[in-house]
Amino acid sequence: MSTRKDRLKKLVKVQEQLKALHETRHATFLAAANAAAAEASELIGHFDQDNSLSGLFPDLYHRRIAQAVVRQEKSLEGARREAGLIAAATARANMVERAYKDVRNRDERERSDRERLDLIAQKRGHEADE
Repeated sequence: MSTRKDRLKKLVKVQEQLKALHETRHATFLAAANAAAAEASELIGHFDQDNSLSGLFPDLYHRRIAQAVVRQEKSLEGARREAGLIAAATARANMVERAYKDVRNRDERERSDRERLDLIAQKRGHEADE
């Protein structure tokens, strides 16, 4: 059976991976929001030009601009959601990391104590032989 220390070590790794996943998703949402904002700005810029087809198809331009703005808002909302999940994952990872360090330190102290007791027992054994 695996020890608590081993389980906590694995859990720390899983929590870090989960945090990385949320960070990646957050970055993806931000990139999508920026792309949508750029598309809307580009369409608005073309709309005002004289040689633009916006005079022939104003509804099409307005619809595409509105869709880009909606995509931007949805992406920003997704990024905000992921930011909250990142904060929660960070808190969980920190808690598990502290628990792992506590168990690791306790194991190290116990191992050190056992070694000292073994040395004392060996010394007493040698004194008894003399």
